[in-house]
Amino acid sequence: MTGISTMRAAVLETHNAPLRLSTISTPRIGPREVLVRIRASGVNPLDTKIHAGAAAHARHPLPAIPGIDLAGVVEQTGRDVSRFKPGDEVYGMTGGVGGVQGSLAEFAAVDADLLALKPGNLSMREAAALPLIFITAWEGLVDRASLKAGQKVLIHGGAGGVGHVAVQIARAFGAEVFSTGSAAQRATIEGFGAVFIDRDSTVEAYVAQHTGGRGFDIVYDTVGGKVLDASFESVRRFGHVVSALGWGTHALAPLSFRAASYSGVFTLLSLLSGEGRAHHGEIMAEATRLVEAGKLVPLIDARHFTLESVGEAYALIRDRAAKGKLVVDT
Repeated sequence: MTGISTMRAAVLETHNAPLRLSTISTPRIGPREVLVRIRASGVNPLDTKIHAGAAAHARHPLPAIPGIDLAGVVEQTGRDVSRFKPGDEVYGMTGGVGGVQGSLAEFAAVDADLLALKPGNLSMREAAALPLIFITAWEGLVDRASLKAGQKVLIHGGAGGVGHVAVQIARAFGAEVFSTGSAAQRATIEGFGAVFIDRDSTVEAYVAQHTGGRGFDIVYDTVGGKVLDASFESVRRFGHVVSALGWGTHALAPLSFRAASYSGVFTLLSLLSGEGRAHHGEIMAEATRLVEAGKLVPLIDARHFTLESVGEAYALIRDRAAKGKLVVDT
């Protein structure tokens, strides 16, 4: 054991109520777990939906400690853990749903399969910003759409959390990358290496301009709604559309007439079901490889938050006022 029997944690007792800063027992680890001293916790839009009780797909029985992403230091390892040792700096998407303790605390007992070694050239804050968005982007582009060099890839929402990472993954694989966004986001999107497409442009116009009317090999929708419908119209014949927000009712005819395929991405599935957790650790190891090769940089909001001020970070996300990923220093 760490010798520290208690820890501070932000506890959600009632949906939409302020998180309560509490002193609780430090968790004990199982044989396949590691105890992580959490240094930083990433904040995602999903966290605010869980806080509001508006995410049925991300059930988290109350009272609960929220927080999906973390970066920290291994304090102790279970008897069946061989990949990590005390002192290792790690990161991953580790809890905050399904009754699993989240990252808004000083310590967490984490399934070792979900973790990877943190990139040596990232701070804890930067590392904590990556797990959910990187796994979502990777599962869509690589696992579902089989991304290859030379393909034309369209990322809808390329300045957003998942979007800016998806742009960088596609670029790292040697794809020709295009991305939609607002006029104010143009510099950000181009800074990550994508060709900017104004989101107010018509599908016909940008498909004609950038693909000669043929369509894109892969289209990744990170926005949902009408953008997914537009994705079905902008993919080429035999191409692939992926969405992380394919929750509505959509006409499939434009996709079917192109003999194209569609995949949904549900990043939380491994946390909720237990299936594929080792693959999440493998995906995070790929993130480390790309970061250390200089091919992946997270977009971070410069503002700092603590366990006491988590509510301020949540408010910024609800108000769409964040300028990159928000991170809580724990």
